[in-house]
Amino acid sequence: MTDTFPRQHARTVMFTLGVPRSFHVSEDGHRIVFLRGQSGTDPATCLWVLDLTDDGGAERLIVDPAALGGQEGEPAEERARRERSREIAGGVVAYASDEATKLAAFALAGQVYVASLEAGGVRAVTARTPAIDPRPDPAGKRVAYVSGGALRVADLESGSDAELIGPGADADVSYGLAEFVAAEEMRRFRGYWWSPDGTALLVARVDNSPVQRWYIADPANPGQRPAEIRYPAAGTPNAAVSLLLVGLDGSAVPVRLDTQAYPYLACASWDPGGLLLVVQPRDQKKMLLLAVDQESGETTCLREDSDPYWIDILPGVPAWTADGRIVWTAEADDARRLFLASAKELSGGSAEPATPAGMQVREVLSVDGDTVLFAASRAEPAEIEVWSYRDGELVRVSAAGGVNSAVRRGGTTVLSRKSMDDPGVSVSVLRAGRDEPVAAIESLAERPLVTPSVTFLRTGERELRTALLLPAGYSPGGAALPVLMDPYGGPHSQRVLAAAGSYLTPQWFADQGFAVIVADGRGMPGRGSAWDRAIAGDLAGPTVQDQVDALLSVAEQCERSGLASLDLGKVGIRGWSFGGYLSALALLRRPDVFHAGIAGAPVTQWRLYDTHYTERYLGDPNADSAAYDNSSLIDQAARLSRPLMIIHGLADDNVVMAHSLRLSSALLAAGRPHTVLPLSGVTHMTTQEEVAENLLLLQVGFLKDALGMPGSRQRDATT
Repeated sequence: MTDTFPRQHARTVMFTLGVPRSFHVSEDGHRIVFLRGQSGTDPATCLWVLDLTDDGGAERLIVDPAALGGQEGEPAEERARRERSREIAGGVVAYASDEATKLAAFALAGQVYVASLEAGGVRAVTARTPAIDPRPDPAGKRVAYVSGGALRVADLESGSDAELIGPGADADVSYGLAEFVAAEEMRRFRGYWWSPDGTALLVARVDNSPVQRWYIADPANPGQRPAEIRYPAAGTPNAAVSLLLVGLDGSAVPVRLDTQAYPYLACASWDPGGLLLVVQPRDQKKMLLLAVDQESGETTCLREDSDPYWIDILPGVPAWTADGRIVWTAEADDARRLFLASAKELSGGSAEPATPAGMQVREVLSVDGDTVLFAASRAEPAEIEVWSYRDGELVRVSAAGGVNSAVRRGGTTVLSRKSMDDPGVSVSVLRAGRDEPVAAIESLAERPLVTPSVTFLRTGERELRTALLLPAGYSPGGAALPVLMDPYGGPHSQRVLAAAGSYLTPQWFADQGFAVIVADGRGMPGRGSAWDRAIAGDLAGPTVQDQVDALLSVAEQCERSGLASLDLGKVGIRGWSFGGYLSALALLRRPDVFHAGIAGAPVTQWRLYDTHYTERYLGDPNADSAAYDNSSLIDQAARLSRPLMIIHGLADDNVVMAHSLRLSSALLAAGRPHTVLPLSGVTHMTTQEEVAENLLLLQVGFLKDALGMPGSRQRDATT
């Protein structure tokens, strides 16, 4: 059978299999732990170690999940955790190490395992099953994990296992797990933290009883009970989250928090410098940095930031430097800037930013001694570089441009780089005092069958960052090309990046006969707080207008430069999640511009989406219903006059199927024809190989038919 890009794209899970990731460096900088499959089509992720030597490095395979029986029987809590973190691989997808990086703990099929990172070897831990999120204490003597909503601790020397704190018979309460909105929207995937000396744990108690119950059925299997989930939709109650300091003897001290005023626990950090928390009110217009007294549980506010719209949670902060300063970020001069200051300087407002105006800090990656490693964009938001800061000196660690990330410890930096020169990921190992990389970690991902050819443009009066892709071998002077807009278009996400791998699927669509346009509009990160907040109170108007502006500007620039001729009478638009919402919205609001659309897993009614995300942009629907009505698709259904395909997974517990069903019902009531493609057993991520492959083919067929392009529905879309 001839291989095709759709088949390869599905088989490689979007070319993520075989890519090294999740790096952890030992405290002496000599050992690097990471995850990677054994090939570009191997879905079972393995645990590896790279031992650095004077002349390079030597890799060792530590854990092959196939040797442990695979992952059949993963518990529901683990599947939910993977869905929240968008984990699409199998096998060992997460691990945690002790302080010395001698031991790693992980869960597979609900069983806890530990692996020796020095000598190799894996053994099962005596632990209750099903278990999730195992984490060793700093000394590597015990492993904590969650089972049945209880936090338990297994002693690796004695083999004993005991419940540390649990919910008893209360099924609505859990200890040690992140609640839905924390994992889905705050990027906080954990609910407990070991103390630096290993004598206690900070534990989140989550009470889901206030959260409404929703039920997700599988119509393809009518004999199966619907799955019950707790979903905090906008304007409805969240889970009640509190914290306890729990000793290994089971003693518990409540952490003194005003959870009524500040119900959101954004993150926690427990380092030798102390225990720090970040909390927010429900409207997210403030952010408090709190220090916790580890004996009494009393909290002290070290810093309060406020904003008339919202404050974004930035990964990696707070943290401590070795000399006792706190690493923090805050908005200043329309940029997210880095601060290193004492608690007194932070609380007194005298802290000075360590980064210049115009540099947008995207993430704090590591703190190694007194060196802070962070990702930032400068003049170009499509480029994310790695920088270090120490003793007043800023140094760019990565090469200029591209999309880079890194971790650092013990003077060793593991740098991951994506660029426009190659669709893959390169990983190099740097050592302090060396000018050249000392080792590399090979990616085993497959080489794509398409080669992106991208033209970057700045479009419209707002200089929207835009990528244009034309069919391979296209020569100007022929017939005008139909256009396919391919946005995400929503806040908090970015599609236009200086990384060739971001454009594999858009290039394949281009090769089917389209000029593909990918444009990032207002709300996209990396362009400052004013740009970020331009969509406050209105998720519909600016997002559609930016796509219109990008389309018209690209057409004008192509015509003027002779790059291509675009047929503005044949314009399609496709997207997933917010992009699916935007696609349907564009057809409803601007049928004069957009002539066919594909809405994948679209949010159609924002009252049905979760609290933390939706209320950040649209406020409380109980107080301001107009913002929700204006951004909804349901009330606008009667305006549909163009072909629309709606695609949705029946098992989606993020954007539930009710979104698409309600839109379809409204369209039917208005007498508006449309196509609905339900995906049985599919969640918000389409990881099933056959589904992922055929979704691409069906979308091309639909667009060609709807836009009156030559070619049949599937036969011409297989290259």
